[in-house]
Amino acid sequence: MSHLEYEKDLYETRNDLVKEISLLSYDDFNNRCDRSKWSIAQVCHHLILVEKATTKAITWGLKESTSTEKERKNVQLMLDRTKKLKAPKIVEPDTEPFGVQQIINMLKDSRKNLITLLNTVEDKSILMKKSVKHPAFDELPLDQWIEQIYLHEQRHIEQIKEIKVLLDVRD
Repeated sequence: MSHLEYEKDLYETRNDLVKEISLLSYDDFNNRCDRSKWSIAQVCHHLILVEKATTKAITWGLKESTSTEKERKNVQLMLDRTKKLKAPKIVEPDTEPFGVQQIINMLKDSRKNLITLLNTVEDKSILMKKSVKHPAFDELPLDQWIEQIYLHEQRHIEQIKEIKVLLDVRD
């Protein structure tokens, strides 16, 4: 997949996410239907933390001097919501409430940082040659780290839609 395709998928998925949350009230955004489940705000905060951690992982991977192509993984598995994945502690969301605009601003900042990093990579093919250990996929080529960002967001957009149904939120 080319760099331009990634940017298109990152952009479209993020727009879909913002559309899902932008009209929510503060209460609906922060309401947890069940104490064992995340609120929509927490789902969004988790996505921000994942994007920040991914940016750090890519930065670290680019600095590694060795480049050994690793096996490509089926990151599309990220979309299978029947397979529950426990979020690593580092990307677990805060329990404090968030404002919708606050989260939208945080989403913009984390995406800006990712795109800024990707724009510093002159030879994009290096992203396929270097890899970093991923919590769900083990050694993952850096370009697939990028791909998993928007797939992970798509997975959680579906979760947000389900939460909105449970909350009886009307768009």
